[in-house]
Amino acid sequence: MVFFTKHATEKFKVLKRHKFGISKRKVLDTVDSPDLVDSSRLPLLIAQKKIDRSHVLRVVYKHESGNIKVITFYPGRVKQYL
Repeated sequence: MVFFTKHATEKFKVLKRHKFGISKRKVLDTVDSPDLVDSSRLPLLIAQKKIDRSHVLRVVYKHESGNIKVITFYPGRVKQYL
């Protein structure tokens, strides 16, 4: 099961206000089938997936009691993260 922290839930609204709407489905898809996973900050994992020609979505999450806890997510520029 996947849970979203309060911060992650609020992030949907924040990004929408900045005209960069991200759907819950897109976040879940990034965790389920990422282009890459950064494990350099264990126990936190950062799943990354390209969302358009110039942006990636990065999702910070961790495994907790057999579930996935999404802590936050954010768009980034492809050139910064690839």
